[in-house]
Amino acid sequence: MIAVARVTKDPNYKAYIRGYKKILPKVYELLQASGDDLGRGGGIPELQAFQCHLSQYRIVVYSGLRCDNIMFDGQVATPQRINLLYDDQHYLVITNLTAAMAKRYVSPACKKGCERGAQNKCDASCDACSAISPCIQDSDSIPCGECNRNFRNATCFENHKQLKISGKTVCEVKKRFRECGVMKGRDHECNKRFRSQ
Repeated sequence: MIAVARVTKDPNYKAYIRGYKKILPKVYELLQASGDDLGRGGGIPELQAFQCHLSQYRIVVYSGLRCDNIMFDGQVATPQRINLLYDDQHYLVITNLTAAMAKRYVSPACKKGCERGAQNKCDASCDACSAISPCIQDSDSIPCGECNRNFRNATCFENHKQLKISGKTVCEVKKRFRECGVMKGRDHECNKRFRSQ
């Protein structure tokens, strides 16, 4: 319930974690609604029951602090995630996944970490807008005058204006040079050759 309170920006979130406000009534409410009984602990069947009840969130449980240490992934197509760390029979809320994994970016689609979100490429996300699951190409691509890239359909175009990578929109992070079409980076100047050393 602490994780749900954080994701939903519940005004009582800080009071719950500091113990100023009782969260047990909310926990009992969730247990009753999901049909879970945690009398003997909580494992994969209980996580599956929680995932069915909390279908608006994707529950991902890590068994360690590496991107590939996933013990449960609810596989729900939603941008709202509850990241948990299973540690010594306890489930702890991961409030900042990139900090916990010591990465600058962790892909919500493939869960791989890298130094820059613009570098991430995986089959589970759209290479144009970075949405989880690739967008379907319409007959005509939609160009963006700000980042000089083309998008597969209207939803893909809107996604790239709203979805964020490391705090900036995809449009801000993934830009192409208008002159040559190369993705903007530190080591490129249009019409200038670089010699390898």
